Amino acid sequence: MKYFDFKEDKKHGTFDFPIEFYHVTPNHPRYNMPYHWHTEYEIIRILKGEFLLTLGDEKILAKENDIIFIHDGMLHGGIPKDCIYECIVFDINSLTKQNHTCTKQIQDIIDHKKIVGPILSNDINDLKLCCNNLFKSMKLKEVGYEFITQGSLYYLIGIILNNKLYSNKNTNTKRTQERILNFKKVLTLIESEYSSPLTLEDLSKACGMTPKYFCRFFSEMTNKTPIEYLNYYRIESACEQLLTTDYSITEIGLNCGFNDVSYFIKTFKKHKGVTPKQYLKSSIYSAV
Repeated sequence: MKYFDFKEDKKHGTFDFPIEFYHVTPNHPRYNMPYHWHTEYEIIRILKGEFLLTLGDEKILAKENDIIFIHDGMLHGGIPKDCIYECIVFDINSLTKQNHTCTKQIQDIIDHKKIVGPILSNDINDLKLCCNNLFKSMKLKEVGYEFITQGSLYYLIGIILNNKLYSNKNTNTKRTQERILNFKKVLTLIESEYSSPLTLEDLSKACGMTPKYFCRFFSEMTNKTPIEYLNYYRIESACEQLLTTDYSITEIGLNCGFNDVSYFIKTFKKHKGVTPKQYLKSSIYSAV
């Protein structure tokens, strides 16, 4: 399973406990977050540095101690800068099972009648304490952590509702929805065909735009040109293959759409600051 499938099909947690925790440092293969979405909800906590996030077509600069709440189906991704961050991905529907008292209020969030966040105020002490307990319980997984985790999620939603950290309507206009849909179309093409030759014309056709208009549109969404993002995605795929397969560097370059191994190494170093060989060596050492 790719670390960065555009539409994530990865199951987070287990059937009985659909909650997953991720601690992300610069050594993590998914340090840079390619644009994607999933059916679960996600809470991101910035521990250090900054993270330029795109949520839908909105850009936010998240800083140390910020807490971001991401709804299901929301397109998101971005570039961290000297950043360490943690994520908890969870199925909010699990909180309505066998708990009819909270079902109606949670259902309002599920039905997007209440749009939470995206940035939750870090001035609320109860919110900070709640998130500290939530992330600590999932990180350490000590005896009883399942109770602490689920209790913390209920507590978190209670704080959100009590402090009205939500809006009562989806502010996305029809134009915004169309832009996101077009963006999803081109990302789907990149995700499925990145190992093949792809031209600017191929990418622009995926969303029915002229190459000139498409380049402007894509840069507005990502702060990258289409070809820059394509190469970025290819390098992220190469990172995963370096860590999870026995393919040679030449084979990985070819698998990721680079016909010239020298250009692959040059592009890899541009994005990661090291060569593929150095990246693999440093990742092995950091895992020991």
